[in-house]
Amino acid sequence: MKVIHTSGKRKSSVARATLYPAGTGIIRINSLVLDHWNPGMNQLKVREPILLAGEGLKVDVRISVHGGGVSSQAEACRLALARALVEFDKKLEKTFLEYDRQLLVADVRQRESRKPNTHGKARSKRQKSYR
Repeated sequence: MKVIHTSGKRKSSVARATLYPAGTGIIRINSLVLDHWNPGMNQLKVREPILLAGEGLKVDVRISVHGGGVSSQAEACRLALARALVEFDKKLEKTFLEYDRQLLVADVRQRESRKPNTHGKARSKRQKSYR
């Protein structure tokens, strides 16, 4: 089997995943084993595609991620990992889509840009007083 390269994006985070078919089941994010990646809630988010695929799956995955915050990085990693697993085993695509469409389809929403005279917020305006 050959090595599989995929990518995933969320907000300004970009994750690139490399899947090695004959492995021991280790997932590394930026050279850090997933078990040591904080916060723990994001570990579970990244681990979701592996849990759905089944415990019998023995592949090594290396993910490099940059940009954005911790949550958007986790979601970008999750997307890249799920896409790599689908490329590895096409039968997983139906399972992933039934569970959560966001596993395979990127969430393209971006933050709204700030407007002038809004005190640092996108939509709130300065109050008017007519007295």
